[in-house]
Amino acid sequence: MELIFNNLEVVWFILITVLFAGFFLLEGFDYGTGILLPFIGKTDVERRQMINALGPVWDGNEVWMITAGGALFASFPHVYATLFSGFYLALFLMLAALIIRGVSFEFRSKSPNLLWRKTFDYCIFFGSLIPALLWGVTVGNLIQGTPIDASMTYVGTFFDLLSPYTVLCGIAFILVFTYHGGLFTSIKTAGAVSERARAASLVVGVPTAIGALVLVAATYVCTDLFNSVLAIVCFALAIVFFLISWGAARTRNTKWGFVFSSLTVISVTAAYFAGLFPRIMVSSLNPDWSLTIANAGNSTYTLTLMTCVAFVFVPIVLAYQIWVYWTFRHRVSEKDLHY
Repeated sequence: MELIFNNLEVVWFILITVLFAGFFLLEGFDYGTGILLPFIGKTDVERRQMINALGPVWDGNEVWMITAGGALFASFPHVYATLFSGFYLALFLMLAALIIRGVSFEFRSKSPNLLWRKTFDYCIFFGSLIPALLWGVTVGNLIQGTPIDASMTYVGTFFDLLSPYTVLCGIAFILVFTYHGGLFTSIKTAGAVSERARAASLVVGVPTAIGALVLVAATYVCTDLFNSVLAIVCFALAIVFFLISWGAARTRNTKWGFVFSSLTVISVTAAYFAGLFPRIMVSSLNPDWSLTIANAGNSTYTLTLMTCVAFVFVPIVLAYQIWVYWTFRHRVSEKDLHY
């Protein structure tokens, strides 16, 4: 299949890669902290510490998902249409979980009743676990392939999205995000919660490493991602970064552990997109029916206009997010509870 694409399509493929890398990096520790909430927070005050560590940033992190979806719609509308129609039920479940999670953050402290608060704690847990799982399943389907016909239409069912490989991807996402969230909680909280979060990361790090090796082997067998040299390099970097991160956490250098955990998430995302390029969605029915940046892209005029807009507003958004994280960089103690 001969592909002819222009530079703007490549630019927007890279930009979408960056947006999803930023989303998985930031929302990843959100999900991880939520998954660990019922297990690390032994008291109501400790669980409030964990929630307040996320309080100033969790909703801003989700903007990356909205932005990535908007960029996908504007730059590659055929991909957006196929993805959102074919993955409708999975995305609906993800959205429902995120709504429950967001409501739980806000309503948890509205009543002092312990049953009320514990109920919302588990809503946060499942509202973090389910999206992490479904994101992994989604990414697994994008690279393994889904039943897409010649008219760019998804012709499968919800259960066609579930295969041993995609479920393995979902479990791997849960483990990586939980590890990542544990390190974030460790550097953002004080006292017993911080130490417990570090210990949890060390424990979760073991099955994460094993799961990652199994996933890499499965990816080699089930996909063609390793035809890309760049994907191989990114996967290798991810393994190195993870080992450094775990070693740093073990020696109580949790800040460096979190830095290299972040680099791990970025490297894995880059590996998946590098292996996909120039495809965006792989057809399991016929490789020639795959959606690529060439056959699914918008017009040159639209891409040019959007590029100009992106060059103006993306730096502003990045600067604002950096300012937010800098402003709320201090550890959350028992005296700093608002949620």
